Amino acid sequence: MSDTPCTENLAMDPPPDEFRNWLALPRDVTASILMRLDAFEILTSAQMVCSQWHNLCKDPSMWRAVHIPSPKTLRELWKLPYDLEEMCRHAVDRSCGQLVDINVGNFGTDELLRHIADSSSQLKRIRLVRCNNISDEALSEVAAKLPLLEELDIAYCSLSKEALKAVGRCCPHLKSLKFNKRGRYYEIYEYMSCQDDQLKHDEVALAIAENMSELRHLQLFGNTLTNNGVQAILDGCPHLESLDLRQCFNTISLTEDVSRRCAEQITDLRLVFDSTYDYEFDDSYDFVPDYNSLTDW
Repeated sequence: MSDTPCTENLAMDPPPDEFRNWLALPRDVTASILMRLDAFEILTSAQMVCSQWHNLCKDPSMWRAVHIPSPKTLRELWKLPYDLEEMCRHAVDRSCGQLVDINVGNFGTDELLRHIADSSSQLKRIRLVRCNNISDEALSEVAAKLPLLEELDIAYCSLSKEALKAVGRCCPHLKSLKFNKRGRYYEIYEYMSCQDDQLKHDEVALAIAENMSELRHLQLFGNTLTNNGVQAILDGCPHLESLDLRQCFNTISLTEDVSRRCAEQITDLRLVFDSTYDYEFDDSYDFVPDYNSLTDW
């Protein structure tokens, strides 16, 4: 009799009753699983698994939040076999007016933003990242159609104080604003571009202070505001609880009065040189200025 152990049964398939029939899951459980996917994964994959999943993916309640991840660079965007702007429109349409949260990447345009606003009067949160094709005029226009907006997250866009003023006037429930620039290199470039007009440094801060009195949370990573801008925000936003000034290099030396006000009023304060470990973007991104051209500004 051989001493070699028998391995014949090791390759056998498991008994049929050990297989899980995913189609037998309750509808609400399946929906909960699918809602953990982003819109791109649902539209390009999940809805094609079977007719049951396809029908479930057409339910408007599945599209209350639309997050479509976008490539970091336009070159990567152009290589995609999908039109992300059209995909986003389709996702918004599927929500049938129930959309409350949307994340738009570098595929965003004025036309897409208008379509979102026209289709989503219940919208409470908008995130715009690297949307250089969305203008001040478009955001100002759609702000009037979003009276329930509570959170606005803008990062690495070409938007200015004009759009912020319109949002502040039209969105009285706005509680959270992120208006982030590119950090280190951008700050130097921006500083040199407006060094002869110091008022420009505080344009964004003043727009916020004068039009967003109900803010609770404010992040201004890499902006150019000065002590005067911080003072204006503290005066104009009395309910502010958190303030993020990381890499706002014009605030390196806060005056004694401003420092005292921050300590008294702000529960969560992040200052210029505080760690960026929890900042989701590379703080210098992919922007490297041409220092030889700084004198041309």
